[in-house]
Amino acid sequence: MDIGLVLSGGGIRGVAHIGLIKALEEHNIYATHIAGTSAGAIVGALYAGGVPWSEILHFFKVTSIFHTSRFAKGKPGFIDTEKFYDEFKKYLPDDRFEKLPKTLFVTATNIINGELKIFHKGELIRPVLASATFPGVFSPVAINGSYYVDGGVLNNFPVEPLKIYCDKIIGSYVNPLKNIDVKDLKHSYNVVDRAYKLKSAAESMAKFNDCDFVVSPEELSNFATFDMRSIDTIFDIGYQSTKEILKLKKL
Repeated sequence: MDIGLVLSGGGIRGVAHIGLIKALEEHNIYATHIAGTSAGAIVGALYAGGVPWSEILHFFKVTSIFHTSRFAKGKPGFIDTEKFYDEFKKYLPDDRFEKLPKTLFVTATNIINGELKIFHKGELIRPVLASATFPGVFSPVAINGSYYVDGGVLNNFPVEPLKIYCDKIIGSYVNPLKNIDVKDLKHSYNVVDRAYKLKSAAESMAKFNDCDFVVSPEELSNFATFDMRSIDTIFDIGYQSTKEILKLKKL
């Protein structure tokens, strides 16, 4: 049976995907096809490459994002995304989608023409980096003459390619909406940010019915996008939440 795993974006909250993978494996559930965006693309690529969940977790812990050596020079962004290439090459030495033990789909947004690109063959690492390029923080990634940023801009829950190939689909969504109060909307940018989050969440949640079940712990809304100090807590939330759902669900 072909089992699909769709992994949303969400910054460091994406570590919850790793906890989900651990819980699935403890129930002898192993995905054959993976679709991911942003943080979900990173976890998905490493998982598709045969990297154990413990090493994926270690990767997130030791990979420093905001080190001065990664600052961008002459590029639109604070961090030069392509300076992460060598870290990924250690885990994915064969830089090709075709070399992965599992089928992988990675989404990224073409910042020039505004189109969504689903990468699934050819060069691997740069598309993964592009998918995780948070706009305004990381510099766009050049691939075949075009420039790409975070896939979550246009599709933060890329279940579509899995529907073609998989008998069962499991979703992991790490951007649950947090209830707010009107006092939280003090400035115009707060309103804009809230509106963007509402739109993204609505588009993603509308696709939950395409999955056999979705893990989306509400507690994750308490963590900021780059809250690196909470990696272990976020991992455990993903793990425990998946275990609870698996008590009730069967594939």
